[in-house]
Amino acid sequence: MKKLITTFLIILTFPMNLFAYSESVIPGGENIGITIETNGLIVIGFYKVEGEFIGKETLKIGDSIIEIEGNEISSIKDMTKLINDNVKDNKVNITILRNNKKINTYLPLIRVENVYKTGLYVKESVTGIGTLTYIDPFTKIYGSLGHEIILSSTNKGVEVKTGLIYESFVNSIDRSVSGKVGSKNASIRYNNKLGTIIKNTPVGLFGKFVSDIPVKDTMQVAKFNDIELGEAYIYTNIEGEEIKTYKINITDINKSKIKTSKSISFKIEDDELTNKTGGIVQGMSGSPIIQNNKIIGAVTHVVVSSPIEGYGVFIRTMLEEGEK
Repeated sequence: MKKLITTFLIILTFPMNLFAYSESVIPGGENIGITIETNGLIVIGFYKVEGEFIGKETLKIGDSIIEIEGNEISSIKDMTKLINDNVKDNKVNITILRNNKKINTYLPLIRVENVYKTGLYVKESVTGIGTLTYIDPFTKIYGSLGHEIILSSTNKGVEVKTGLIYESFVNSIDRSVSGKVGSKNASIRYNNKLGTIIKNTPVGLFGKFVSDIPVKDTMQVAKFNDIELGEAYIYTNIEGEEIKTYKINITDINKSKIKTSKSISFKIEDDELTNKTGGIVQGMSGSPIIQNNKIIGAVTHVVVSSPIEGYGVFIRTMLEEGEK
């Protein structure tokens, strides 16, 4: 009898839902500016010093240099000072991150006209634009983009040390055409900070909203089985700061890819949007997808050969990732 009672109590106290996100969120559609300070300096390329690619001795594209002689670095200025202060036998000891593993190695140097050359092209920060997907009014966690920010020079995701999102407005559009994806051209209001960036993941960029919550109605979060083939809408900003609603058609729902950024397939069926943009453009990622007055997902990718077609991520996949 005692054993049965113990088992019953364990069942009662086991959490029914491991995630704390709200069942209704504030839908986005706003264009946002993004700045990310990376974890260390990312190696994005090499150049020759006295005829040799000296940086290739110990480093690969995509490595992050996080320490020089045991000192953390976060800027090119830090790197230059620590090299000048610690160089010995034309090298310094460094710690790098490669595939999320720390490696201790060295950086070879060559002195040219009293300046130590590394043979490296490095990047210390990332700046761009995207679209806000939602704000959870209870936790103030927001989600955006619906996919990972990946550096084209390294083909790897950016590891966030710190970051911020800002107000942004669209100046113009470079239209998409078959075989070439267009883009939003936007200005970032750096004096109007909206939120912090906590993490960059395969299903979106997440953080805490620190500005005043927009005065908007909340919208119910759809369950996966709520999504239907057929008519739906996206909220997005393609001019100034105005968010407009555009009609799309859900063409496929892929249950095997529910945890990825390509679980929903759709086609734009709004003449106003296609006339202005040619279809999906860069910067539109994160635009919320709405169906039957529920938020079901966010725009993530474009089909390059047919820019009026694209993919989306399931909204609960974003919400769950944002809560981790």
